[in-house]
Amino acid sequence: MMKEVTMKFDFSGKNVVVTGSARGIGFAIAGAYAACQATTFVLDLNQEQVNQAVEKLCNQGYKAFGYVANVTDPSSLESTFKDIIEKHQSIDVLINNAGITKDNLLLRMKSEEWQSVLSVNLNGTHFCTQQVCKYMLKQRSGVILNIASVIGMMGNAGQANYAASKGGIIAYTKACAKEFASRGIRVNAIAPGFIETEMTSRLPQEVVDNYAKAIPLARMGKPIDIANLCLFLTDEISSYITGQTIAVDGGLTMY
Repeated sequence: MMKEVTMKFDFSGKNVVVTGSARGIGFAIAGAYAACQATTFVLDLNQEQVNQAVEKLCNQGYKAFGYVANVTDPSSLESTFKDIIEKHQSIDVLINNAGITKDNLLLRMKSEEWQSVLSVNLNGTHFCTQQVCKYMLKQRSGVILNIASVIGMMGNAGQANYAASKGGIIAYTKACAKEFASRGIRVNAIAPGFIETEMTSRLPQEVVDNYAKAIPLARMGKPIDIANLCLFLTDEISSYITGQTIAVDGGLTMY
């Protein structure tokens, strides 16, 4: 039986911000940190969903706060992160998880489909990092994790916009890791493969089975698989790891 979050990680006294965390993989990540005693900040677009996510965490006895923020809007992010700092003094971990898909064949892809995916996935990662790094640079500490995708490593037909955005995140991670290392800030990326989420639950079973056949472990992953790696990569146990992209994909992208 697959184990859930273990209590070997202790993030008590740490403030952890997770974007796009009202549901799905983001909520699993936020929940994992909350279970490890972090003060967790849920950032997402929808007020009702943010409230529900925070309520779920608080009902379990965890310490969580919610903010409605648009990762494509620097002014919205500036006020959000400023408020967190004023009330909680530090941001120790940033998880750039917010992302969208708008799949289409390249020949038919509309400009809006291209621009919106790049705006949320790549620009959003940059804007959040840019706002948070100024606090981390002053602290001379902090960890940033960017949620990329195996699609950014291997590409996929009908997902040129998504592949470009996630591939860009991988390159961006390396640049930031080099830029921030001298101030004690680490930056890594996680590239999920096919993960069981609300979105994938709507896929026909035949499609899911075909995906599974391409995965050496012959199954899709779970959000907690991503969350557990987040815990490891932001704990002191991984203090010599920076600038890396680690795939959590059941072996799909082995080289």
